[in-house]
Amino acid sequence: MTDEIAMVQTVDFITPIYHDPYLYGQIAAANSLSDVWAMGGRPVTAMNICCFPAKGVDTETLAKILQGGLSKIEEGGAVLVGGHSVRDDELKYGCSVTGFIHPKKIALKGGAKAGDRLILTKPLGSGVHVTGAKRGLLPDEKLRRVMETLAQLNKTAGETMMEFEVRGATDITGFGLGGHGLEMARIARLGFRIHADSLPLFPDTIPLLEQGLTTGATPGNLALIRDGMKYDAAVTVAEQGLFSDPQTSGGLLIAIRAKDAEALLKTLHERGVKDARIIGEAFAADTPHLHVVKG
Repeated sequence: MTDEIAMVQTVDFITPIYHDPYLYGQIAAANSLSDVWAMGGRPVTAMNICCFPAKGVDTETLAKILQGGLSKIEEGGAVLVGGHSVRDDELKYGCSVTGFIHPKKIALKGGAKAGDRLILTKPLGSGVHVTGAKRGLLPDEKLRRVMETLAQLNKTAGETMMEFEVRGATDITGFGLGGHGLEMARIARLGFRIHADSLPLFPDTIPLLEQGLTTGATPGNLALIRDGMKYDAAVTVAEQGLFSDPQTSGGLLIAIRAKDAEALLKTLHERGVKDARIIGEAFAADTPHLHVVKG
């Protein structure tokens, strides 16, 4: 638009992952806004996307979904300017978001350089937690704590990383850490070494994965990443499952110069992004891949 302002456009919507309509609306909106912060931008306007059933869902529930979404749009500093609704047998909600960004200050997916450290800002395991709750293996109070984390915006993480010389970033959503991490590595033509012991996890993630739980999206994610993964012998089958577990409104995966990594991590923690961890590093590789190590 000008020498200092470019536009970022994104759109995302999801089916319900929790029974509280207000919290579901918050998660869906947070998920939609996240792509703008993942690039280092600032969301400005949002438009609702509503696929609502004509029968079976009362108007009070639908209103709570929209109220939850509005709360996160406003918390993110954007303005809701309208939207569109259609009748659909399966309920879906999300937003189309417009943001601004400096054209010379963009966190691109493929910007990582060999030697960069990798930081993840939210825990993994939301997909398998939803499955566990559906099968009665996880009490609602534990699932709700996970959902409340998903509703947290990536605003602080996105704004903070741009105060440093961030190389690249993406948000971790439906393709899981493996899918999104591998995309970053392939575009940058690098290997990413991931330390399994350093990954931030929701409390019950490994026990649920050890029971063999998966989601409907897991098989597709496994097929997507199969040729790009290398696991050391010490990495368990459950830990391997972390990379194909689909996330909703997950954290940012940030590539940053090694000399700045600890300072960024410290600043994130000071500003309330308590789950942020340095999870690995980028390295030169003939074939881009993720190498998962342990110990």
